[in-house]
Amino acid sequence: MKLNQILFALLFVFCTGAVSANTAKEFVIDDIKIEGLQRVALGAALTYMPVQVGDTMNGFRIAQVIKSLYSSTHFESIKVLRDGNTLVVRVKERPTISNIIFEGNDDIKDEQLQESLDGSNIRIGEPLDRTVLTGLESGLKDFYYSVGKYNADVSAIVTPLPRNRVDLKFLFEEGDAAKIAQINIVGNELFSDAELLEGFELGFDAPWWDFLAETRYQKQTLEGDMETLRSHYLDRGYLQFNVNSTQVSMTPDKKGIYVAINVTEGEQFNISEIEVTGELLGHGDTIRALLPLKSDTLYNQALVTYTEEFISKYLGRFGYAYPSVTTIPDINEDDKTVKLTIAVDPGKRIYVRRINFVGNDITKDEVLRREVTQMEGSFLSNQALEVSKANISRRLTFVDEVEFETVRIPGEDDKVDVDFSLKEQPSGSFNAGIGFGDRTGLSLQAGVSQDNFLGTGKQVGFNINTNRYQKQAAITYNDPYFTIDGISLGGTLSYSELDAGDFGLVQYNTKTYRVGGTFGFPINEYNRLRFGLTYENEELAQRDTYEQTARFYNLFVDENNPDAPINYDSFVLSAAWIRSTLNRGLYPTAGSNQTLSLTATTPNSDANYFKAEFNTRFYFPISDDQRWTVLTRLRLGYGNGYGTINGSDQILPFTQNFTAGGSGTLRGFENNTVGPRAVQRSITTDNGPDGSSVGNGELSDTLFVTERSIGGNAIAVGGVELIVPTPFIGEEYDSQVRSSIFLDVGTVWDTEFDYDEFRNLNMNSVSADRLLDFADPSLYRASYGLSVQWLSPMGPMVFSFSRALKEQSGDEVKFFSFNIGQTF
Repeated sequence: MKLNQILFALLFVFCTGAVSANTAKEFVIDDIKIEGLQRVALGAALTYMPVQVGDTMNGFRIAQVIKSLYSSTHFESIKVLRDGNTLVVRVKERPTISNIIFEGNDDIKDEQLQESLDGSNIRIGEPLDRTVLTGLESGLKDFYYSVGKYNADVSAIVTPLPRNRVDLKFLFEEGDAAKIAQINIVGNELFSDAELLEGFELGFDAPWWDFLAETRYQKQTLEGDMETLRSHYLDRGYLQFNVNSTQVSMTPDKKGIYVAINVTEGEQFNISEIEVTGELLGHGDTIRALLPLKSDTLYNQALVTYTEEFISKYLGRFGYAYPSVTTIPDINEDDKTVKLTIAVDPGKRIYVRRINFVGNDITKDEVLRREVTQMEGSFLSNQALEVSKANISRRLTFVDEVEFETVRIPGEDDKVDVDFSLKEQPSGSFNAGIGFGDRTGLSLQAGVSQDNFLGTGKQVGFNINTNRYQKQAAITYNDPYFTIDGISLGGTLSYSELDAGDFGLVQYNTKTYRVGGTFGFPINEYNRLRFGLTYENEELAQRDTYEQTARFYNLFVDENNPDAPINYDSFVLSAAWIRSTLNRGLYPTAGSNQTLSLTATTPNSDANYFKAEFNTRFYFPISDDQRWTVLTRLRLGYGNGYGTINGSDQILPFTQNFTAGGSGTLRGFENNTVGPRAVQRSITTDNGPDGSSVGNGELSDTLFVTERSIGGNAIAVGGVELIVPTPFIGEEYDSQVRSSIFLDVGTVWDTEFDYDEFRNLNMNSVSADRLLDFADPSLYRASYGLSVQWLSPMGPMVFSFSRALKEQSGDEVKFFSFNIGQTF
């Protein structure tokens, strides 16, 4: 800044000297002419002239003219002349910047450099002020020095172009950063150098394999390490610890740095007494009872800071948003103790004038406002604000990020505005895909879904899926705030056809019509109940004669036409309890989610059955930034029939069986192949005396066991995942890309299967290997691998690479799987 002032003064002296001798005498101005204008309009230039026709011109007025014209920043040189009584100002305009080029900058991005230039009004289309270039060069060099690059150089090169334009190039020679040769701590006797340096970000003499070690010298990093060093001592009771000095020296070639830190450790102090004083607003007993600090313990600076924050946040729950909490130590050198006096001044109670939302380009304010528990006009509560933030993040899947800040109102010391800043993410998707598999054949799919229809927060979807084994069309609707109290209302209308044989299951075909509605209501901010009623019409046909399917099929078969399809109607009641404390709806990193659901057909339904299912997920962050998180999940399910029909017990329709295998259950196994297999019995016969066929007895029957699964009426599937930062992906993309290392374990079994009925029958070696006690829940499978999930513009994508760790005879395994449109 001083250099710029000196240059400006010299330039001013030079310019004031560039005055014709004819102007030395006073004269009255008859006319004013400005010569040399190209880009600047004459009218605009005249507005900067502090004189006009009729004024008397003298030396002082000349200096004023030159100074005023220079302040416009449009001119590079100015001459003041006299032609008779005409004042002539001859100017040369500053060149216009045509292009800005950065070359050789690896440590600073172009965007960062342009932001710095914008602050000095150096941008394309603007006039170039050469006086600021030297200061920019010096500032950029200082930046490189701060990161240890002491051989760096920055040059600004101006290249003239026609029509008074210039190209501006910044040429960077960054060089290599100076590395830390050694860090010495002097004066430490209680802790070794190795113990103290362990918490430092800066390091030296790192092994070749530790490529993450930071050995480059950076001034800001060293300052942070000094705070780490102070905390190491203060958190262990050394109240009088002090960093006396820090010396940084450089090798002659500017490639090595030596750091010396001189410290005084002092003595350890215990807390003798804790006194809380000030206005505690009637909450003194509660605050003292919950105080994290305790007497007769070692002094701990981190705990002192936490205590101050605890009291501030506690008072903030009652509207005292800006309290002053200060801890005053009273040191007793004789017995090495310290008395802590915590002085509390709650300040004024703060009220909320207005709640604003920024960043919701699609979502209507009312959709966000109904998730906010902080009310306008009431006192400010930090607890209500945190709950509001969690509600928006957890319940609204179309909101990616949300933060809030309180803005004090000028002239109002007891009122604030609350500004919620959020970042939206795609709330709808158009899904379309084509694929081919050796089992599924050609598959096509298309669908449209919108979780934030027209910004109202309502969920609307229309999906069509068709592939080798399934055709499905569905229309779905859900209004999460059908009433202002949070009662939701939704509905579904769908039709589907399934060829189970091509789905990885045993052979049967179904056609299902379904129409139903649901409603739910909140118990509190974490718990919700949901109820529904659905009418289903199912047609079951082309069933192979398996033992497990026959038990259900025979309940409805027409004895006069046993090969005809069966058709049955069901009215399905459903109830669910849902609890969620997840920190966000998609890709959560903390909290848990539990769902307990029960479905049952009404007694007037053709098929009487029930199903109960429990799902839970827990996220345990193991790093402060929550980029490393452990996920545990468990799914339990059981179903069966109730009542009788035509004298036979009702059973769970095999179309309602649980299946496992594939993404979401047991990765590493083919979809829906884990679980009980179908058993087919071939009855051996002989001719009787009258020529009719007569069975030779059950033990003579031949048994065949399929490689396909029929599923079971019970399931237990769980897993553990370590969520890790995705390599080569920045932290800002964590809400869109997730990577994890997983272990999946699970089993599906049939509680109604009688192993003793089949194990002694005749069968070939293949069937003998496939026949297991399918009523045994201990026949589990396990797999491990790597999963990558991507919230792509086409919808959620999941890529899994997995290996089977535990498998049963006849299982089908696969190494790679890919899914679109599913998240977990």
